[in-house]
Amino acid sequence: MAAIEGRCYGLVGPGYATAEVVADRLLGGDAEFPGADMSTKLKLLGVDVASFGDALGTTPGALDVVVSDPIGGTYAKLVLSDDASTLLGGVLVGDASQYGVLRPLVGSTLPGDPVSLIAPAGDGAPAIGVGALPDEAQICSCNDVTKATLCSAIADGSCTVADLKGCTGAGTSCGSCVPLLSQLLEAEGVTVSKSLCEHFSQSRAELFELVQASGIRTFSGLIERFGTGTGCDLCKPTVASILASTSSDHILDGEQASLQDSNDHFLANIQRNGTYSVVPRMPGGDVTAEQLIVIGEIARDFGLYTKITGGQRIDMFGATVDQLPMIWRRLVDAGMESGQAYGKSLRTVKSCVGSDWCRYGQQDSVQMAIDLELRYRGLRSPHKIKMGVSGCARECAEARGKDVGVIATESGWNLYVGGNGGMTPRHAQLLAGDLDSATLVRYVDRFLMYYIRTADRLQRTASWVEGLEGAWTGCAPW
Repeated sequence: MAAIEGRCYGLVGPGYATAEVVADRLLGGDAEFPGADMSTKLKLLGVDVASFGDALGTTPGALDVVVSDPIGGTYAKLVLSDDASTLLGGVLVGDASQYGVLRPLVGSTLPGDPVSLIAPAGDGAPAIGVGALPDEAQICSCNDVTKATLCSAIADGSCTVADLKGCTGAGTSCGSCVPLLSQLLEAEGVTVSKSLCEHFSQSRAELFELVQASGIRTFSGLIERFGTGTGCDLCKPTVASILASTSSDHILDGEQASLQDSNDHFLANIQRNGTYSVVPRMPGGDVTAEQLIVIGEIARDFGLYTKITGGQRIDMFGATVDQLPMIWRRLVDAGMESGQAYGKSLRTVKSCVGSDWCRYGQQDSVQMAIDLELRYRGLRSPHKIKMGVSGCARECAEARGKDVGVIATESGWNLYVGGNGGMTPRHAQLLAGDLDSATLVRYVDRFLMYYIRTADRLQRTASWVEGLEGAWTGCAPW
């Protein structure tokens, strides 16, 4: 970590600027640190927060425009110049969805009434689009890429987000500006293809419907009728997932075996050194003493490194591919199965101890987590799915950071959907409240069924939900 005048900057952009100065000095130059843009968007204790520009209003004569919604749990402040025409900075709490377009406007003339720019969705407020940004607006702060640079790349033939990433570097660091890249392509009149790959002109959702309607059960049959060529590393595992989602055939039977990713094929997660890690399933984190002993004996006998995962399971690292059948035989004999920590499927259902042990527990979160994990284990999907069940509002299972989150109430369960961690964290939103257990399961069934049928390849539930017509924006109800 480099310190500039005694201060360490914990952001990517200042880090790159620091590295450039060091490289220049090592080559005999006299470059100086140009300062740092401290704009950032984070998730603190499950709440989206963002700040940009002069967030504290230190500029002489600065004016504050504030919209606070205590019911919806959002707060937004814009800091303006003394004539209320130029955006100097701002703060967003609870709903940071406008950060991507507000941050590049710092130092520019506002495109409209400042209140309308931060008013809660549904108030008739016009949304700011990337098209309203000036050419000098910085779209990617990590790599200092402006709108003009991106527009020039589009004019030169870049017609996909991947193209823009490759030729400008935008979106290749923290990834928070990637949605703006898609919006910019649309604003510039570029039709973004939804083709799965060069071998299928259809999207994943369209292929799903074709498989159901045609009854085709092989990749070769599907590509012969609806595609071209022999397939690739994009379409083969996608079709394998669709086939697994539309029948109960064994995924390693016949032609399907060759379509699987290596992790799915071996039921183990390949590591950087070529060895594998093995993760037995522990529904809800529940495990017997006998099973723990078996895991310990396997790790000892095969010389594996063991680690408790964030999903309440035990991971064993360092297995070679020839050892995997022997390891799984001993695990299966002990009553365990693959934890599916490898494929695009349900990974885990995290839980707290709930009403069985916790003095604050309102419902049996452990049993609900076990029931959900056993119900959806092996379910193939466009991307990985994580769930969490908390026994009370204290949220020890961090359910609202999951694709499906369940939180106990005095009268039942609250169901949250569309959350996830990763490069761009999303807070799950309330779908329904105070549900009984049977109704909760029905709602989760329908949510997952619709997601699996219609989501794009490698699309998490968070971005899928955001793209649904009529879905919520920020804290608005779905």
